[in-house]
Amino acid sequence: MNLSGPFVRRPVATVLLTIGIALAGIGAFFILPVASLPQVDFPVISVSASLPGASPDTMATSVATPLERRLGVIAGVNEMTSNSSNGSARVTLQFDLNRNIDSAAREVQAAINASRADLPSTLRSNPTYRKANPSAAPVIIVALTSATRSPGKIYDAVSNVVQQKLAQVAGVGDVEIGGGSLPAVRVDLLPFALNNYGISAEDVRAALQASSANRPKGDFDASGQRLQIYTSTGRSSNPVVAAQSATATAKVRAVPLPSPPSTVIPDLIRDPSRPEAATLRRNPAAIGEAGMATPSVTPGTGSLVLTSPGGGRVSAVDYQDLVVAWRNNAAVRLEDVAEVTDGVENVNTLGLFNGDPAVIVLVTLQPGANVIETVDAVRALLPELQDQLPRDIKLSVASDRTTSIRAALHEVETTLVISIVLVVLVVSAFLRSVRATIIPAIATIVSLLGTFGVMYLLGFSLNNLSLMALTVATGFVVDDAIVVLENTSRHIEAGMNRMEAALLGAKEVGFTVLSISLSLVAVFIPLLFMGGQVGRLFREFAVTLSAAVMISLVISLTTTPMLCAWLLKPGQHEKKEGPVARFFERGFAFIHRTYEYSLDWALQMRWLVLFILVAVVALNAWLLVQIPKGFFPTQDTGQISGGIRADQSISFTAMREKLKALVDIIRADPAVDTVVGFTGGSRAGGGFMFINLKPASQRTDKGQAVIARLRPQLAKVTGISLFLNPVQDLRMGGRATNSTYQYTLKSDNVADLKLWATKLADAMKNQNDLEDVDTDQQDNGVETYVEVDKDSAARLGISSRDVDNAMYDGFGQRQVATIYDELNQYRVIMGVAQRYIRSPESLKDIYVPANAAASVASTAAQSAAGGTSTSAPVNPGLKDQSTGNALSNSARTMVPLSTIARFSERPVAGSVSHQDAELATTISYNLADGVNLQQGQAAVRAAEASISMPINVRGSFQGTARAAQDSQGEQPMLIAAAIVVIYIVLGILYESLVHPVTVLSTLPSAGVGAVLALLIFQLDFSIMALIGVFLLIGIVKKNAILIIDFAIEAERSRGLSAVDAVREACLLRFRPILMTTLAAILGALPLAIGFGEGAELRRPLGVSIIGGLIASQLLTLLTTPVVYVLLDRLRRRGPSERQPSRHPDDFTAPPPGTPLQLQ
Repeated sequence: MNLSGPFVRRPVATVLLTIGIALAGIGAFFILPVASLPQVDFPVISVSASLPGASPDTMATSVATPLERRLGVIAGVNEMTSNSSNGSARVTLQFDLNRNIDSAAREVQAAINASRADLPSTLRSNPTYRKANPSAAPVIIVALTSATRSPGKIYDAVSNVVQQKLAQVAGVGDVEIGGGSLPAVRVDLLPFALNNYGISAEDVRAALQASSANRPKGDFDASGQRLQIYTSTGRSSNPVVAAQSATATAKVRAVPLPSPPSTVIPDLIRDPSRPEAATLRRNPAAIGEAGMATPSVTPGTGSLVLTSPGGGRVSAVDYQDLVVAWRNNAAVRLEDVAEVTDGVENVNTLGLFNGDPAVIVLVTLQPGANVIETVDAVRALLPELQDQLPRDIKLSVASDRTTSIRAALHEVETTLVISIVLVVLVVSAFLRSVRATIIPAIATIVSLLGTFGVMYLLGFSLNNLSLMALTVATGFVVDDAIVVLENTSRHIEAGMNRMEAALLGAKEVGFTVLSISLSLVAVFIPLLFMGGQVGRLFREFAVTLSAAVMISLVISLTTTPMLCAWLLKPGQHEKKEGPVARFFERGFAFIHRTYEYSLDWALQMRWLVLFILVAVVALNAWLLVQIPKGFFPTQDTGQISGGIRADQSISFTAMREKLKALVDIIRADPAVDTVVGFTGGSRAGGGFMFINLKPASQRTDKGQAVIARLRPQLAKVTGISLFLNPVQDLRMGGRATNSTYQYTLKSDNVADLKLWATKLADAMKNQNDLEDVDTDQQDNGVETYVEVDKDSAARLGISSRDVDNAMYDGFGQRQVATIYDELNQYRVIMGVAQRYIRSPESLKDIYVPANAAASVASTAAQSAAGGTSTSAPVNPGLKDQSTGNALSNSARTMVPLSTIARFSERPVAGSVSHQDAELATTISYNLADGVNLQQGQAAVRAAEASISMPINVRGSFQGTARAAQDSQGEQPMLIAAAIVVIYIVLGILYESLVHPVTVLSTLPSAGVGAVLALLIFQLDFSIMALIGVFLLIGIVKKNAILIIDFAIEAERSRGLSAVDAVREACLLRFRPILMTTLAAILGALPLAIGFGEGAELRRPLGVSIIGGLIASQLLTLLTTPVVYVLLDRLRRRGPSERQPSRHPDDFTAPPPGTPLQLQ
């Protein structure tokens, strides 16, 4: 049966079918998503919780651990890490690659809800989760600057407008704001004033909370109207001090629902300094004269405040008149015991954009989202956001991750076009006929276009790997067309009719083409079952290449023979050739004669050739062991990220100056375009930096060279370290560290972990192969330890909670109330004024209220302390702000904290890390220049061996280093599996156990060539080089299949001996073998040259392919016939092989040097 017959006889249908495949591919090309790499990110969800003022130990034990116990039981979690620092905790969950992140997020939320009962009652809000990897670099950074507004006001605008809109963009995982903080009303307590009035910080907190209470009151019907009950409070958004009243008094308004109540308040009422305001304060009746409702007033109490819900934002002046206590029949107001100012929640934060203060917006990609589509959507939204911001705020894109991605993809597309052109040129050089050249050109282009359609159906994207697969495929898909074209042309040259020649030629080589294609696809079958991120990378590359090969098989058996029947010139005739063609023919004839002589020698010296083959196998194994191993080539993406590390006890003022110094040094580098830096917030003594380099065409140095140049200059800034790393498209793990590679120690003993982590880090710093060694163990902080005398405290009726509350109120930057605005919620932050807490001595100024029953017993303590003030307890037991007494109005003893406690300083950890619910410390490092990943791992192991760690401290590589370690362990098994699969497929096709061995004998020489080429060009054996080796397994066996297939048929049809048959086959198929090999080499040449952005990925692939092809071409044309002859006797003992029939007159070897003329 001739599968090509119907297509050759029906050219119109075949042409339309071919056009349909091409059009489908063209349509798919324009709608395929674009990305840097296949989607290989693990689904990662991070859970965050905050408790301002809490220490890292407190956050780890009371927040992180309860969350870990609930989150750790979620199905599909393969790694769970947490980091707890001052006032914040983050738990990061990394799921299996096949886990749906949306369903995982629902389970995470359920676990958070379940853990709420185990979390501290002082946690103001539930932990929140984000579908974003905290270790991932932001895909776009936006900087907002203003010449007139403070960072707090810019931050407020960003939080209200920019952050909300950007978070709604599909594909955005998280939007983080740095360099500022939300506006807040800051209540800075005056400790001596509090003590003079006998008021505790808890009294002030209770008053502030009570003034913010706003609970539902209900409504009722009267005279045909629904009357809503509205209550004024002690503080509101538009206060009017109306009377001497300490408690709010209800008033009833006729309000047509659903409109909210409102009261028009004259400006004079808002300014307490104006005489009119004083009049209103003394005379509540004047409110009615001002055009407002006059409330009923409870005599003998403090102030009453009327609220206008539609008014402006609450400010500090709205709180100054708040009554916090009642002493000697007089009101004590907040302004009497505290400085109330408009400020921000956190003053210790700074963002810089090119050296100027700025608020920084970091947009992180959601795992699984397309980076190009997401960034395009964000950029499309930015003009709208700029219009919504005040005019004096400028919005600028500081960094765009997709700029280098688009440039790299453009370079790969250019490489693909160049490869197609080179392949067509080499075919034209051999065929020397325009008509004959058109046939493989059409087959190549249609095969590649059709692959785009398959990619769309499979949900793939246009990325570096898929486009590289198509680039390599240009040398494969043209081979099938060349085999059919060359065989058909040979029959036409012999005088056969074009139609008959096309039918016979396609029939003769149909089995050969099928064998070549199926065995090539079989190479990638083991890769489809490979797990992890590396398996995902391989999968899209392998499937894309396999799809191109299978489409090429269809085209070669349908379109190619049809075109041969209609385009090739019929009959024999002489063609006048030019000098270039004659020179080419003479050169090819010389090569052909040389090969013929070499072949005869090899067939005579069979055992020597076999020994050479065995030596090549041994050399191949030795080289694979010796070659430096890598994981993924370091890319020059044009972006550099940096982690900042200083002493945890460094002041924010000093940190700010050091950050500015670092930014100034980096900005001065000629390769740098923009610099973004941030410090402060929860990052005690830390921060981050993002550097955007100029486009590759405007700089001569790559990212690593820029880092090497900056490193000694940055070291001049003392007391701080900046760890710079080039941003990569592929990052493993959800752990954020200052350096690229990670080694984690785990233990159940915190003292042992701290000790041996420090020793290991020091030992690693002594390794010359490692640099930028850093650890997330922050133990250089200093804490003031308050040791409470429990007996004395109990005698005075003071509990541990009383002490905690006193210190939390004074030093915890406590959020004591929430201000609800139309667009956002703001905080009232309470603490002791900064000028009173410059040293640990300030703890002596803190007073703790004693229990009323212990007042008599504490008289001596009060006298010794020189204090006689008393107050009543307020909101006992930290009840809700709407319960308990709102004001202190009865006496209770105040005890100095120094009376019941001793103070000392001791070192403390600045953060606490867990992995899989165990104590953990991660040491990160970078590789020195010229050091590969395998050498770096060996250096870490050597450092570990030098310190002899105990067995209760366990170490393991994590992140990229672990993925590389796992990948290197799998590589030999993958190569072996590919060889076994090819053997099985070829055995089935040839119905022989021997012939597959002959085909596989071509592989060792290709491996030697690939490894030697990598060594010559000083490239690591990375996963890109491994892909090249797999491709070589598929490519080089094609030559053996062409020879063996013709030799077997010559033996069966004409009774030739094995030696004669294989010699004839080698000489007859020398030209198509040379053509296909040169086509594959030239197809990979643009990859090996590696020009443009993203060349780091392409070079190892191209170099390994070209090196393997050259070595294979030089050796297998001699070793394959020898192995065939040596195995012939063994072959004849088995069952007869099934082979397709061929015409017996088709296997006459031409004399050496005879050219093949195609018309």
